[in-house]
Amino acid sequence: MPTVAAIFVGGALCSPGVSAHNAGTGWYYPPSCCNGDGALGDCQMIPANSVTEAPDGFAVVLFPGDHHLVTRKQSFRIPYGSEIRSSDGNYHICLYPTQATVFCFFAPPGSV
Repeated sequence: MPTVAAIFVGGALCSPGVSAHNAGTGWYYPPSCCNGDGALGDCQMIPANSVTEAPDGFAVVLFPGDHHLVTRKQSFRIPYGSEIRSSDGNYHICLYPTQATVFCFFAPPGSV
């Protein structure tokens, strides 16, 4: 399973007026994680059963339909400490510049 080479650990969440897109659950992704327009970018909530916790980090396996950019199975390893806290209790991932590259990963509080 490939290790994510670089994950941007962003700052605070932004307000709706800033260039970011809505997570769909009442908060906005940090603009530093977003690529695309305000309605649809590279970030999206992913199913909780796509994420497991391993001794060295989060193991994420996505299939087509789990994220709008994924067209084939993708596997990622996100080292602990690289995740950003999600504000809605769900997992989210930003894939950029390709579906095979994690740019930002969000995990709910208490997931580690």
